[in-house]
Amino acid sequence: MAGPLALFATASVVSLGVAFTGAPADETVVARTTAADLRSAFADSAASPRPAQLREELVSRSGSRSGAEEKTKLERVTSRQAVAKAIKKADTKLWTTAALNLWTEPGEKAKKVGVLDEAEKVLVTGRSLYGRDEVVVDGKARWVTQGYLADEKPAAVVAPAEASCTNGTSVPSGVSPNIVAVHRAVCANFPSITTYGTFRSDGEHAQGIAVDIMVSPDLGWQVAEFVRENYADLGVNYIIYFRRIWSVERGNEGWRAMEDRGSVTANHEDHVHVTTY
Repeated sequence: MAGPLALFATASVVSLGVAFTGAPADETVVARTTAADLRSAFADSAASPRPAQLREELVSRSGSRSGAEEKTKLERVTSRQAVAKAIKKADTKLWTTAALNLWTEPGEKAKKVGVLDEAEKVLVTGRSLYGRDEVVVDGKARWVTQGYLADEKPAAVVAPAEASCTNGTSVPSGVSPNIVAVHRAVCANFPSITTYGTFRSDGEHAQGIAVDIMVSPDLGWQVAEFVRENYADLGVNYIIYFRRIWSVERGNEGWRAMEDRGSVTANHEDHVHVTTY
């Protein structure tokens, strides 16, 4: 993954919703936060779908699957022979960008067997299923939530109160102070991002209380999670990314699924939308 990623100091928990056939219904992934306790734990069930799909995807989410077919798929992927072959072929290591729970399998019956620390390098097999990636820990196959493995070691997070933008980007005068704060914090922590969309003729953008942060697939969920973790300091009302929405009003529900609006931009797959108070 290009560009620095955020590191967080303390752990907490949050739940997210997902609509993947056969995916676990209610699982918790440890995530790390700043000293201000801004980060909440991530739930596997939302398994951010996620844009950093650098690895082989083993399941098609288009079309329905019968329970028998899904069971066969899971059994095939987790068979002793398939697992041994995957471990033997594994030759790539990636960095964890948050603390991640380790699970015995990607299915509903998975058991938690440990935690990978943030900023730890881990061997990956390249296999993914039901929103999880397969990794190798102590010679055994384990599964973690997708979207939290990167090519580069994450950089230290800059708290919003200490953030300053040094990459030359800015937002126009007239936007709300909260939008200024969001830009400054994201810029300080993700300086590779250089495009921010604020004023336009419709809705919250016209009011100067919304910003579109244009991101690469690799970086999108990192930015979305960073803003969510710091929502209180940044005056955030809600966030949309990759057909998922998180709002302060319904924060206990985590990231909620949205309908397909028919295009990459309409589905917010190429930008993180942030609306502030």
